[in-house]
Amino acid sequence: MKKVLLFIGLFSVLSIVHAQTKIGYINSAIVMEQLSEAQDAQKQIDALSQQWQAELNQMANDMQKKVEDYDKRKLIMSDKRRAEVEKELQDLDKKIVDFRNQKFGTNGELFTKQNELMKPIQEKIFKAVKDVADEEAYDYVIDRSSSTLLLFANNKHDLTQKVIQKLLQK
Repeated sequence: MKKVLLFIGLFSVLSIVHAQTKIGYINSAIVMEQLSEAQDAQKQIDALSQQWQAELNQMANDMQKKVEDYDKRKLIMSDKRRAEVEKELQDLDKKIVDFRNQKFGTNGELFTKQNELMKPIQEKIFKAVKDVADEEAYDYVIDRSSSTLLLFANNKHDLTQKVIQKLLQK
């Protein structure tokens, strides 16, 4: 009997606590699609990425041609010349790897540019989310588009459109 009363008491406390917590969610991907400044920033990032990828592809094609040329001629080359060409190919390969890391690496120019362009937009979105959450008395707001596992969401708690409206008012 004590266990049943304890369970009922615990369930009642949890129900009261749960009733006081208000959770909403947004889909930041939809918010970003609605902001022209986010679309412009993404276009700039994509253009840079495509430019650098084209340069990288050109370097790889040049390397491939040099390797093919080397393979055709290595049997008639002197040991000294073969060593020189192999060193040139190694240097070219290192140059390609360095270029890839410089542009696309973890702290590369693409990452830096994304951060530079997107950070002010993200801060603006976070402020709008906070404003909507404060106005509507939400305790938590979850981003549905991120890796957060959201198994179910009642649409009445979807704040996406309110955040977009808040952003477009400014």
